[in-house]
Amino acid sequence: MKSVVSAVFILGLVAASTATAQGGTAVRPDSARLQGTWVMVSGSANGTAMPPSSLAGMRRTLSGNELTVTMNGQLYFKATITLDRTKSPRTIDYRMTGGPTAGAVQRGIYAFSGDTVRFCFGAPGAPRPTEFASVAGDNRTLSAWVPARP
Repeated sequence: MKSVVSAVFILGLVAASTATAQGGTAVRPDSARLQGTWVMVSGSANGTAMPPSSLAGMRRTLSGNELTVTMNGQLYFKATITLDRTKSPRTIDYRMTGGPTAGAVQRGIYAFSGDTVRFCFGAPGAPRPTEFASVAGDNRTLSAWVPARP
């Protein structure tokens, strides 16, 4: 019985530690917020905006730390992700496991705004971006995603 009470107490502490000081609203870890399927709403590479026809076909699905990105139903790449929300801006690393850059590491940053998440990545092997921007010749990608609706 004592172990059950201890377990309940520990679970309560864990739940309380995820609440904010303002109103007690639970804060979900970033990895939990990114789970599921997302659709791209804007994107650019090397400072050039993606055409609407390409945007419409982009999907990213995160299950655990395994990410699959498809374009028009075809595999674009697969990666395992690592997040660090203690950095500013928050950082994300892709360890590419499938697609044309398999074996490479791609470093990026991310930020949430409501139900939208933005990412900015350098090219595989390049330094991590420090801002959400992409201009001609920088080999960066910039994108915004929202959860897919059934």
